[in-house]
Amino acid sequence: MTTDTRKCESGSLFFALKGERFDGNTYASAALEQGCAAVVVDNKDVVVEGDERYVLVDDVLTTLQQLAAYHRQQLTIPVIQVTGTNGKTTTKELIAAVLGRKYKVRYTQGNLNNHIGVPLTLLSITKDDEIAVVETGANHPGEIAFLCGMVKADCGLITNVGRAHLEGFGSFEGVKKTKGELYDNLAARGKFAFLNGEDADLSEMAEQRGLKTEAYVDGEVKECNPFVACVLNGRDVQTHLIGAYNIANVRAAATVGLHFGVMMDDIVAAMEEYEPNLGRSQYVDTGRNRLIVDAYNANPTSMVAALDNFNEIKADGKMVILGAMGELGEGSAALHREVLGHITCEAWLVGKEWPEDAQARRFASVEEVIDALKVTPVDNKTVLVKGSHSTKLYQLPQYL
Repeated sequence: MTTDTRKCESGSLFFALKGERFDGNTYASAALEQGCAAVVVDNKDVVVEGDERYVLVDDVLTTLQQLAAYHRQQLTIPVIQVTGTNGKTTTKELIAAVLGRKYKVRYTQGNLNNHIGVPLTLLSITKDDEIAVVETGANHPGEIAFLCGMVKADCGLITNVGRAHLEGFGSFEGVKKTKGELYDNLAARGKFAFLNGEDADLSEMAEQRGLKTEAYVDGEVKECNPFVACVLNGRDVQTHLIGAYNIANVRAAATVGLHFGVMMDDIVAAMEEYEPNLGRSQYVDTGRNRLIVDAYNANPTSMVAALDNFNEIKADGKMVILGAMGELGEGSAALHREVLGHITCEAWLVGKEWPEDAQARRFASVEEVIDALKVTPVDNKTVLVKGSHSTKLYQLPQYL
């Protein structure tokens, strides 16, 4: 199945979703021409009379979600649900890598973790799959609960709760309540969660709900310069992950793997082979500079963690290029100022949200940064590039 006419495989089902700037109904005929077996539409004007390949429904998105929920009810394989403020995509990828050593795993691609991506992930599960890992995200109350109703996970985990999407959640307590909707769902159905017992917020949230839990295996960071070397369940592991904060994600994946019978040797091998992508803490040596690119997303919690970790890395000529953080509501100015306190080297700040009196070079947009780099190139530096996706800092590596 697909929602994109550029990805119409022969015999697939096309869902004509609508967005702010497009209407999938207008592409229904094109989807059929490109090989789709049928198209689900909610505009009767695009239906060709007598052509049974057109399936007319009241609302395409609702139909997609209902079909995904029905498909999930037919599955007998274990389904693991992952959510959290930071690290959920990395954790999901690590879990899939570990479980892949023993099972055929179906898991969320990229970060398709919303009301559209989750049903698409569920519908992609086939009779050949042996286990599934579904990532769920949220930016407003009730969203995780809604997704839980489709996923009906056999077990799950919350990576952490932090200060993100505060505009939508209203407060940090709002974040905890919404992420905790996964715990609510698991507890109500007699299921269990994998739990990082070192996280006081998560421990309290699980205890409040009387939720059955399975504790993460032991793990600690030995070195992070720049890649994380750690001891995991008594075994030395050298990862390609950057940031000591990733130890929780590593422990989570190992715990899930052991629960489902993956041998520790295979878990270690999976951890050591996994290389992050999707713009999350990627190490890039451009020949001129050494970059840590974490430009997919940013919030105060992840920004502080990234800066604190960067401060510990032993390197000459360190520099940070930071993009503004979005969706922080009334506290945005104070939270941006708080982040400044964790900068200990040369800094370039991108976006109007940063304080005007910041002791740093300021830019209104990534385009201004690119122009500056063309005039005055940066050379022989170790550079942290981090910001919300909206700041488009992912465009910078080719200029560094």
